Amino acid sequence: MTGIGALTGLIIGIILIIRKFNPAYSLMFAAVCGGLIGGLELNVVVAQMFDGVRDMAPAIVRILAAGVLAGALVQTGSAEKIADSIIRGLGQKNVLPALILAVFLLAVAGVFIDVAVITTAPVALAVGTKVNLSRNAILLAMIGGGKAGNVISPNPNTIMAAEKFGADLSSVMFANWLPALVGIGFTFLLAWMISKRGELLTENSAIPERDLSESAKNLPNLFAALLGPVVTLILLALRPLAGISVDPFIALPAGGLVCVAATLNFSKFKSSLD
Repeated sequence: MTGIGALTGLIIGIILIIRKFNPAYSLMFAAVCGGLIGGLELNVVVAQMFDGVRDMAPAIVRILAAGVLAGALVQTGSAEKIADSIIRGLGQKNVLPALILAVFLLAVAGVFIDVAVITTAPVALAVGTKVNLSRNAILLAMIGGGKAGNVISPNPNTIMAAEKFGADLSSVMFANWLPALVGIGFTFLLAWMISKRGELLTENSAIPERDLSESAKNLPNLFAALLGPVVTLILLALRPLAGISVDPFIALPAGGLVCVAATLNFSKFKSSLD
């Protein structure tokens, strides 16, 4: 298969996805087109597609397992509690570092960036309004922190990279700490530079403080909220630290189960799998 065929298939897939076609079917169609344009026979294209899927199967299973922990953190309110505690704990003078750290830790725990930002946004807007920060600075701090955490977390990209290079997932996660810290540093620098530029937050932008206080009453305590992610990280760290290998397929759902049990939200376990 030539590079032109591969590039053409990629372009076709991107165009179809942008046009709102189903991503799975778009990629399948693009793969067939790319193979045929690249000079392969149809039966060879199909055979190579199935070979590729077979190689990816373990990674796909682990990606599904990662969703258990992420779902449990969101459904039990643990993600919101972690974010709220960090932002309020560091205080109004350190709003930007607090936002970056809060979304960073949620992303490290496996929560997807968009969910982490949505979870953190109410508290971020309330605190950001008090210190007259710009809307752009708040958004940049949250998104940059999430991206930095995503480099480390057991997300689909990290799992797939570990599978393809034959590396242990925990080793890949630990190796990514340095670029993640660099990302945090640049995020803080850029957010600080634009903190007073553009549209500043107003009282109308934020949720009233009393509503946030009422919402916080229904959240679990911080220890229970942190227990699930901590258990997962400990299990994944056993291989490099003690030579005991715990597969992410076990470690990630185990963290989700611990999160549900610690927060006493057993009724939320089913919804955390959705």
